[in-house]
Amino acid sequence: MTFRFVARTAGVEVDPDGDFTAAGVAEGADGSGFILLFQCADAELDEEDVALGFDTHCVVTANEGAAYGCVREAVLAGNVLTVSLDRSALEDLGLDDPEIEATIEAPADQLAQLREHLPRILAYGRPDALPRRVAVRA
Repeated sequence: MTFRFVARTAGVEVDPDGDFTAAGVAEGADGSGFILLFQCADAELDEEDVALGFDTHCVVTANEGAAYGCVREAVLAGNVLTVSLDRSALEDLGLDDPEIEATIEAPADQLAQLREHLPRILAYGRPDALPRRVAVRA
């Protein structure tokens, strides 16, 4: 079954120190409620980061659950973001369903930033952890 929600805000943060990029959506206009945040490192990773599996994209949810390399597909078509996650990440993320659909009712400039940064974030990391499909269509 697909978990569906309306996201009233979308945002992107590019760390000024060059350590990370994050993009995501939240249910509440103030960033509250259910969130789905995608992150990648922009800084060089050390051997420990690689050994821990941090050398790929990360997904974070509202309860601060986090999982690395777990996105299998992500499609942003118009204002609807559909994400398919690896089932093995559900417990870490505090989720019951691997399919998430967010109808984004955020301002157009926020949606444009999400369209710009999400594909780059999900293209980050080792080849075996990359999503099978990432698509962004207006």
